[in-house]
Amino acid sequence: MQLIISAIGQGLLWATLGIGLFLTFRILDFPDMTVEGTFPLGAATGVTLIAQGMNPLLASLIAALAGALAGLVTGLLYTKGRVPILLAGILTMTAIYSVNLRIMGQANRSLLGVTTIFSGMGLNKLSANMSAVLVGMIVIAIITGMIAIFLQTELGQAFIVTGDNETMARSLGINTDRMTILGLMLSNALIAFGGSLVAQNNGFADVNMGIGIIVVALASIIIGEVSYGGELSLTNRLVTIIIGSILYRFVLVIVLAIGFSANDLNLFSAVILGLALISPQLRRSLHLEKVIKKGVASHD
Repeated sequence: MQLIISAIGQGLLWATLGIGLFLTFRILDFPDMTVEGTFPLGAATGVTLIAQGMNPLLASLIAALAGALAGLVTGLLYTKGRVPILLAGILTMTAIYSVNLRIMGQANRSLLGVTTIFSGMGLNKLSANMSAVLVGMIVIAIITGMIAIFLQTELGQAFIVTGDNETMARSLGINTDRMTILGLMLSNALIAFGGSLVAQNNGFADVNMGIGIIVVALASIIIGEVSYGGELSLTNRLVTIIIGSILYRFVLVIVLAIGFSANDLNLFSAVILGLALISPQLRRSLHLEKVIKKGVASHD
């Protein structure tokens, strides 16, 4: 039972990353590699400030601001410096590694014995897993609601049009460079905020905790889409990301329960994402084979 509660709690917390990446990967069609640096940046910033006595919620919001600044750098490199999309993200991600070391003063930092967002406000009376579920539900509900409202505003619609057809967006008088920068800042702010939450839940921050993060976030998006399929509204897509994130955590729990090592999780994450990506093609192929068999049978 505790494993199930843990998977749900972890899924809710990590869904923040999925929603953040959704803004760039799905809406802007921008493969942003910055996230692999932004996630540990949020963790490093949040953990360091909390260890120095700052309120955990305020520290997490400052971590989100740090993530937004990282997104701004990538956005300026791409829109003003005309640096290719992938390279712009990689440059920022590489620079953030040194920034994280500067912030923490070491490769990792612990929150042992320090009050976090999961142990404050009476949450210390609950089990660690239940507090993660409660905080995760509150945070993801607020974030999902705010993003859904934003996407329905005039600014949000301009943001969506920029991702759909940049040329048409320009013809409508939309400043596509600003929309791209806005998307990168929002995305990386959410991912850094998620990094701060995950670090507090884990009890430590490490400069290497961003490795493979983009695969984890993509898995939440793809698994959610594959599970529901069909045409969905943007609001419903945000909900599928949350569900996909929880399902992904359940898969990892099963993998560990079978007896595989935690060192194999990145491998299984890549395999799970790969299977989710090719599953629509497999479905079409299998459906085509059934149609052919039916045609042959009726011909006979």
